[in-house]
Amino acid sequence: MRRVIGRMSAGAGAGSPDLLVEASEGEPSEQHLFRVRTAIGAGGAEIRPLTTAPGWHVGAVGGDLLVVGSASLDRAGTHWTLWRAGKQFATITSYAAKPPYAPRPMLDRVADRRLPAAVLYPRNHVTGRRLPVLLDVYGGPGHQEVLATRARWLERQWWADAGFAVVTIDNRGTPGVAPSFEKVVHRRVADVVLTDQVDALAALAGKHPDLDLDRVAIRGWSFGGWLAGLAVLRRPEIFRCGIAGAPVTDWRLYDTAYTERYLGMPGENPDVYAHHSLIELASEPAGDDARPLLLIHGLADDNVVAAHTLRLSAALLASGRPHSVIPLTGATHMTAGGVGEQLLRLELDFIRRNL
Repeated sequence: MRRVIGRMSAGAGAGSPDLLVEASEGEPSEQHLFRVRTAIGAGGAEIRPLTTAPGWHVGAVGGDLLVVGSASLDRAGTHWTLWRAGKQFATITSYAAKPPYAPRPMLDRVADRRLPAAVLYPRNHVTGRRLPVLLDVYGGPGHQEVLATRARWLERQWWADAGFAVVTIDNRGTPGVAPSFEKVVHRRVADVVLTDQVDALAALAGKHPDLDLDRVAIRGWSFGGWLAGLAVLRRPEIFRCGIAGAPVTDWRLYDTAYTERYLGMPGENPDVYAHHSLIELASEPAGDDARPLLLIHGLADDNVVAAHTLRLSAALLASGRPHSVIPLTGATHMTAGGVGEQLLRLELDFIRRNL
């Protein structure tokens, strides 16, 4: 179960109201709505699915009105329907522009941990033509990337059409699989997350021989930016270059409620914090295999402050490691006003030059 949405009327004479919940049942890339009977009789609890079509379903309830939003790989956007007394009586029309293409990622579960993963090819891909790999990551707690919804893959299709096999992996620590899958990262986030990404990438290459693992780039934002930096600094034999957007480079500088949940108290676990610090890694002497990093950061970021990137850049410079920095004047944690779209071309140029 992911979330209890609210209570639904059980009907006249039916006793306590039922619960409406969002949950996954065996497939973490999908989410469905379930009605849970709370007035338990001799037959025990009753759980009834309200959605069955593949995809990602969300809901809202008020009184006897149920609103369901459904997204999938088969159609663009989210389809909203209104229900009362178990019957659909209306839909909410969307006037959003339709995307010019329909991505078809190949979703899978790989490695012995059955990690959710996906591969997305260019639309004109010819089987047998090997492609450089772009590992597009987030990987942080509380968030999934491998979802059975078309919107999740639109930007990634742009990257694929630029000549890459785009790979996305949900490592342990992300939701949707099991509580134990999430909790295993406690105080060892870096080791678990990076190991899962590397192992899943190798497993996917075993199934998809067109993935050229001699040419792998990685990009990510926020937690994903930290993960991209970690990958390039720790595993340069695998990752030829990386793009780290708004990365957390020193976890002592980040939100205490978030960080201490996963790494513990900094005063009690200084070695854990040092082990997760990109600045510590960047300060090590650079070898011949040092790989280039592109750092991007909004100077008005009030979530991951710009000092993270500035301090990482100073450490990279001091150790002689190749890197570039794009400061975004006036930008906060997430880019707006078309800046993100302009950055895509700069990122593409960086990756092409370094693969």
